Amino acid sequence: MPIFDPPPKPTGIRVLIVGAGFAGLTAAIECLRFGHSPVILESFPELKILGDIISFSSNSGRIFQSWPGIEERLDPICHNSDGIVFKTYDGEYLLKQYWEPEQAYGKKFNGHRGEIHEIVYEYAKELGIEIRLGQQVMEYWETDTEAGVVVNGERMAVDVVLAADGVRSKARTIVLGYEDKPKSSGYAVYRAWMDSDELAKNPLTADLVINGDSHTGWLGPDIHFLAASIKNGREFSWVCTHKDEADVEESWQAPGSVSDALRVLEGWDPTTHAIVRATPAGKLVDWKLVYRDPLPTWLSPKKRIALIGDAAHPFLPTSIQGASQSMEDGTCIAVCLALSGRGDVPMALRAFERMRYERVRKAQETGVSTRDTWHKADFDRVRQNPESIKLKREAWLLDHDAEKHAYDHFETTVAEIRGEDTEMSKL
Repeated sequence: MPIFDPPPKPTGIRVLIVGAGFAGLTAAIECLRFGHSPVILESFPELKILGDIISFSSNSGRIFQSWPGIEERLDPICHNSDGIVFKTYDGEYLLKQYWEPEQAYGKKFNGHRGEIHEIVYEYAKELGIEIRLGQQVMEYWETDTEAGVVVNGERMAVDVVLAADGVRSKARTIVLGYEDKPKSSGYAVYRAWMDSDELAKNPLTADLVINGDSHTGWLGPDIHFLAASIKNGREFSWVCTHKDEADVEESWQAPGSVSDALRVLEGWDPTTHAIVRATPAGKLVDWKLVYRDPLPTWLSPKKRIALIGDAAHPFLPTSIQGASQSMEDGTCIAVCLALSGRGDVPMALRAFERMRYERVRKAQETGVSTRDTWHKADFDRVRQNPESIKLKREAWLLDHDAEKHAYDHFETTVAEIRGEDTEMSKL
């Protein structure tokens, strides 16, 4: 059983977390690490290994590294290339962006979402965190002194509720006071994860898998195609983001069609076509993306329920930060609760939101800017300045230590909030 050193001092704060994704699991592990008593409710009756590639940059990698033993479990299943090669849609080499300059910020962990999630889920259980599966939360409630949910007919009461159950969380309604509707993003993503055997046999794709892990991106008008081999080239993931005008009410995914994906890539590098054709039946997913306006607040009126992760701030895939920001939420809120104590949970949540809100918004904007840089590239200009298409790997984002930041800024943030409260009381 993993042991935190030093052992946390119990705070007596009861934390109910709805959702066992990365936001919920991180919040639970971090709450336990800082002495709180977390319980997770998850709607799925069992957890399965689902999904494809997911990225945890160094700002969340340091959170993994703070959990004894987890780094050693993740290393064997994570992607390990030295950079990403960028090409035009028809296969012309532009440049290779090396990862070495950002290694000073810390370690990242990129791999199969389901495999990484299984490791973190099992780690939480080993720590003794109670995770209840098959729990359908029907209602959120709060008073001045407690908060809770109605789940499977049972009314549960705790000190604080963290809603980590995604963009369709019922908690969004109690926070907003109304049900917000999503908007079409105008984009969809084909996604796949598969063995590399067939790719290794094809001269067009062999170099992507036979020399260890690799990462390649093809850029074209309103489309980008990213491909990565993993586990020393034995497995392979690809994603293709493209324009899609389907009128959907919520992000959803369905089995994808190889022929449809090939039509989207008409005129593209034959290597991309070979990758798509090598995708086995049942391995391709068509994921329609919708957009939600940023929420004005992540907190309920009495400040005992907080939205975290995608429930608070969904990200575009091109940000490469959705999972990392979800983990930062968990760390920040656990620290804030430890510093506020059980007697002032609402202030802990207000400080959490104040410290996180603008950072998250700025990180979300990187998803739009990266997509536009790639999808609207003028390749005559790019050939003159290939550096312009590089992923922006900036210190403010990647060198962030959520735990240290929360400790360093909690007192001044609380003082700022109290000062605003005093001024408001005079009106």
